[in-house]
Amino acid sequence: MRQRALIVAVAIGMLAAPSAWASTWTIDKDHTTVSFKIRHLFSKVQGEFKAFEGTFDYEPGKPGLWKTSATIQAASIDTNVEQRDNHLRSKDFFEVETYPTITFVSTGVRGASQTSAKLDGTLTIHGVSQPVVFDLQIHGVGKDPWGNVRSGFTATTTINRKDFGLTWNQALETGQLLVGEEVEITLEVEGIAAE
Repeated sequence: MRQRALIVAVAIGMLAAPSAWASTWTIDKDHTTVSFKIRHLFSKVQGEFKAFEGTFDYEPGKPGLWKTSATIQAASIDTNVEQRDNHLRSKDFFEVETYPTITFVSTGVRGASQTSAKLDGTLTIHGVSQPVVFDLQIHGVGKDPWGNVRSGFTATTTINRKDFGLTWNQALETGQLLVGEEVEITLEVEGIAAE
């Protein structure tokens, strides 16, 4: 009888376990940014993609279960200069009418600790897929004032745009190229636990 009562108590405890243990999360678009920097002449231009969606599986201490996928609308690029954004949407760069989305699908996690990890995955831009590694900072899990369980991360990587077929450039009188090849990508991601 006691054993049965113990089993029932454990089962109830598991059902009532804190929702912070939730494994599936939806990316909160209102508190997430997808940004990049690239050299232009002698400084760096920063931009964002405004339209995106994705989910990820995450349980603290269980990196073998972590995975994510996300889709970005390439036409949502925003560098605060309309003429430049239109050029970036054109055939010289993202060619958004032919390649409307940018995608990322994770393939594994390495070197995970409570606060960091290496996130391996496949990034597809301009119809070209390449392996990339994000340096992941893990900021924690907790409830917001309205009872939603949230988690937060920063992910950074650097890619060469030419690896994805984005090769347009213009030579200057000095011989230097107008636009750099390396693109610094920073993702500030906040997730909401699925019900």
